[in-house]
Amino acid sequence: MDLHLTDKHVLITGGSKGIGLACAQGFLAEGAKVTLVSRDPGNLTAAVKILKADYPASSVHTIAADMQIAANGEQVLNQAEQHFGAVAILVNSAGAAKRTAPDDLNPEAWQAAMQAKYFSYIHMIDPVIKRMGQRGAGAIVNVIGAGGKVASAIHMPGGAANAALMLVNAGMASAYAAKGVRVNAVNPGLTLTDRLQEGMATDARAQGITEQEAMQRANARIPMGRIARAEEVADAVVYLASARASYISGVVLTMDGCTTAMVV
Repeated sequence: MDLHLTDKHVLITGGSKGIGLACAQGFLAEGAKVTLVSRDPGNLTAAVKILKADYPASSVHTIAADMQIAANGEQVLNQAEQHFGAVAILVNSAGAAKRTAPDDLNPEAWQAAMQAKYFSYIHMIDPVIKRMGQRGAGAIVNVIGAGGKVASAIHMPGGAANAALMLVNAGMASAYAAKGVRVNAVNPGLTLTDRLQEGMATDARAQGITEQEAMQRANARIPMGRIARAEEVADAVVYLASARASYISGVVLTMDGCTTAMVV
């Protein structure tokens, strides 16, 4: 199936590892050009090394920036468009709220979660969607997280940020539909990334078990019997961003191995 992504410019925040890097690989495989954004230059260097093994180096551009800083959104967009031209697709995968046990929560932890997850997305969405609206075309896919729909005692601040992003996702999709911009989201459950280890460690401490036992219990709770791979999430992102999904907007796609079977 041709997804019509050849030479499209895709901007990916959090693109240096995990789901963001898997998305970069997916778009490059379809002939797109990608700009990766990460606050860690070392992670960007490592990501480029991985990508260069399979794809032309000329198709990859990197920008080191902390998306928790509001002014960086427009600056990153300007730099990206100077290099590869207009951004046709934005994928937000930056920022992860720290998982914290309830007794360890404080106001600072709640604010940190909103900065890390919610505002890091908003700071990029705001300039990009306005520019896409002016051009009359564009697609945004937000990688959010299942914690925004299903409460977890160790993920309340991050879950609140995710829930807020889902509302923004729906609202922006409605506001910009007439301007030719589609906005969708993917809600992954547990996914095999570096972030998973942090979550398993916190979960293990909360339950008084080992990390290995926490991982075994996590797998056992998933009806499909296993945790997702990053590339599986990326496949959904690439499709939703493509012209093959031209009549899909405002959707939040749950990808948790049928852990939360529900009608939405």
